Amino acid sequence: MNGRYNHIFLIVIVLLLAFRANAQDTTLHYPFTDQGSYPFSSSSLNSPLYLQNPSNINSQVTFDPLTKQYVFSETIGSWNYRNPTLMTMDEYQRYEFRQQVNQYWRMKASGGSLEDQLSFIPHIQVGGEAFDKLFGSNTINIIPSGSAELIFGFNLSKQDNPNISERLRSVPSFTFDEKIIMNVAGSIGDKMNMDISYNTEATFDFENQTKLEYSGKEDEIIKKIEAGNVNLPLPGSLISGSQSLFGLKTELQFGKLTVTSVFSQQRGESSVINVQGGAQLSEYSVTVDNYDANKHFFLSDYFRGNYNQSLARLPVITSDVSITRMEVWVTNKTTNFQNSRNLIAFHDLAEADPKSMIFSGDMSQPSKNPRNELNNAYGLLTSTYSAIRDIKNATGDLEDAGLILGIDFEKIENARLLSPREYSYNDKLGYISLNTALNTDEILAIAYEYTFRGRTYQVGELSQSSGISAPSSLILKLIKPSNFTPNSYSWPLMMKNVYSLGAYQVSQEEFTLDVLYRDDKTGNAINYLPEGNLNKTILIRLLNLDNMNSQRDPYPDGIFDFMGGITINPTNGRVFFPLLEPFGSDLAKILRDSLGGDDANRAIEKYVYQELYDSTKTKAQQIAEKNKFLIEGEYSSSNSSEIMLNAMNVPQGSVKVTAGGRELVEGQDFTVDYMLGRVTIINQGIMESGTPIRISLENQSLFNFQTKTLVGTHLDYRISDKFNLGATALHLTERPLTQKVNIGDEPISNTIWGLNGSYSTESQLITTIVDKLPFLETKAPSSLTVVGEFAQLIPGHSRAIEKEGNAYIDDFEGSETSIDLKQFSSWKLASTPRGFFPEAALNNNRSYGYGRAKMAWYQIDPLFVNSDSRTPNYIKSNPEIQSSPYVYEVYEQDIFPNKENPNGVPTRISVLNMAYYPDERGPYNYDYQR
Repeated sequence: MNGRYNHIFLIVIVLLLAFRANAQDTTLHYPFTDQGSYPFSSSSLNSPLYLQNPSNINSQVTFDPLTKQYVFSETIGSWNYRNPTLMTMDEYQRYEFRQQVNQYWRMKASGGSLEDQLSFIPHIQVGGEAFDKLFGSNTINIIPSGSAELIFGFNLSKQDNPNISERLRSVPSFTFDEKIIMNVAGSIGDKMNMDISYNTEATFDFENQTKLEYSGKEDEIIKKIEAGNVNLPLPGSLISGSQSLFGLKTELQFGKLTVTSVFSQQRGESSVINVQGGAQLSEYSVTVDNYDANKHFFLSDYFRGNYNQSLARLPVITSDVSITRMEVWVTNKTTNFQNSRNLIAFHDLAEADPKSMIFSGDMSQPSKNPRNELNNAYGLLTSTYSAIRDIKNATGDLEDAGLILGIDFEKIENARLLSPREYSYNDKLGYISLNTALNTDEILAIAYEYTFRGRTYQVGELSQSSGISAPSSLILKLIKPSNFTPNSYSWPLMMKNVYSLGAYQVSQEEFTLDVLYRDDKTGNAINYLPEGNLNKTILIRLLNLDNMNSQRDPYPDGIFDFMGGITINPTNGRVFFPLLEPFGSDLAKILRDSLGGDDANRAIEKYVYQELYDSTKTKAQQIAEKNKFLIEGEYSSSNSSEIMLNAMNVPQGSVKVTAGGRELVEGQDFTVDYMLGRVTIINQGIMESGTPIRISLENQSLFNFQTKTLVGTHLDYRISDKFNLGATALHLTERPLTQKVNIGDEPISNTIWGLNGSYSTESQLITTIVDKLPFLETKAPSSLTVVGEFAQLIPGHSRAIEKEGNAYIDDFEGSETSIDLKQFSSWKLASTPRGFFPEAALNNNRSYGYGRAKMAWYQIDPLFVNSDSRTPNYIKSNPEIQSSPYVYEVYEQDIFPNKENPNGVPTRISVLNMAYYPDERGPYNYDYQR
């Protein structure tokens, strides 16, 4: 009874609560309004607060052909859920248009769903158990992206040039240009991935990447198969791997043994950078025939003759000269005429022994220092030949006096004055160094002022103090004429003992320089001459480059004497030998004084390279038996924790850094900016210790002109987590572009193999020993790591240069230059021949061309001998004109009757026609009375 009354009581309470709830206001604060009878309006509501229509509500659109209207209905079973809505044809089209616009913008707003809805290639399901087992699943997913731009065009180039035939004056051509940027990412199942990026406008090959990767599961033998852009990282330091490969790579695992193999083309180049004490070390090697030409000049024969004597007692310079002012003028090849003047330059100016016949010097003078009054040249030029101040009269007056243009003097109109930033000079030794080398046809002239034993002297005329105003010409000292050959008087003024090391801001620290000789007997470069007692003296001592120690005491120490401004210019890295001709006459004098007799003569014939100073550089370089001296060494940059790799876009993981033989850890000891090519040492202990740092890297080849094939295998046997052994074998082959290769460019075919092993373990014994040391307490267990490597290189050469490995010194293919005399454009109007016509000596005179008769040279256009539509009718209809010997086309068979034509087509020979009219005035002949 009690249980039943309890149930009734609960039911009464529920009914009372329900009645109370119904009695309350049920209006929502934000009510859900009915969407009305607009067609399918509820389907457009995307808010989750609006419930979707139940599945039993069916929405449909039908067309009533009787009323020509569209009927929108929503039904539940056979009953209408709402009243049907009717639309005319126009109303339905507007409705459909709005629906499509709304759908489009909803898709644009939802980026993720847009990719799913507009995927170019949808997911593909492949059936079959074999496919699923091979790739991990049955899904193929490919996502392409990019753009393609194709440009078509037609170009018609028309040129009214009488030098070319009528047929070639109009040249039609089609243009086709493409710009494709493509990126494809895809996967086949769970194991196969694809990543391709391609750009037709990529500057370098490495910018386009292609990679296919198959990754096996943990229990499979095949761990990884890669195709396309692959890499081969190796654990050792003796055999370095490669990060820039294109080919096939496999990684297989057989228990504890992992086998990594690669068959590919190598697209990178390896390089090594050494750093000592935070300064980057760079090596240099210069052959003695590569002196700094056309940049360094003596100011006169006086300074050249006293050069060796002034530097005989280094570090003291024995010279009474001090140059205080200088002006340097060169041929003006710019459009800037602000600091320009007309000038006449003479070689014999201020020389004790003038070369020309009209100038003479007083050899009895006790002092031969250069000055304008040293000979009579300046006096004659400013008095008897003062008319040369007018640049128009200079050439004629001086040539009439017996001087030769280009040898004795040079005339420069609007010569350019160099700023002090464009050159430097040694005020004691009397030479000038230009920042930019002069071209062969450029002229160099100077004027300067100096003090000598307390008196001031001047050579040439300084524009600021001479009192000679423009446009009058200045008289200067000629240093380099336009016709600069070994026969020129000025040839000895060019210094041939200066060498550029290719470095800037060179520091004395870590700088080394050695002069070496390639010995034919040993095949090596040695730093002495293997002759008599000279084999005990190194070459830098023999050539006066080692006279003192580091404390400037007069005791040679076998190290190059680094003296800024004397033996080296640290700013631009140029070495100055303290001898005029260190490998020529000066070396001959040393051999003669040291050996004497026939031994000296034999040594001079073998070692002295006098042609280097008496001939042009090109001619001297052809004497290979004398060109055996080298200048080699190292220089360091400024100290810094940042080290430039001299490379851009370095492949990820290709940089390895070792300090004192210990390999450093990236991110812990150093960081790498692979884009800019920069290594930053972040472990300050390494920098402060001064430990030598070695950086090996691989640089992406910008242009792959030579094919390099790399094949190899690396075995790694992991005995335990602490102990593993490895073996590596690599074979690199190069294929040359042609069968003819030069010496030094031989393609290699090298094999390298090696073994490596490492063992690492924690050592409590080391920890205990360290803890017993005073003031030391370990905070972590000690570890012991043992690493060992062995490698052997087996060199070889490619079979492309035959079994013996043939390389060419010179094949003389470019030794002949053919000049077709039939090309009328190669002939030019000549000047009046000197010596045959008296008017040839005139300058700036109309009479210069009075003797020139009329002459023409040309080639007949085939248009005038053909019979096509372009041929004029009066020629086409007149066989006599077409067969005239003046216009007749010459065929190859006319000269070689028995020669067969290729493909049976007659071969025309171009003919140079020349017409001469001796009784008519020619070009530039203004003789109106003729």
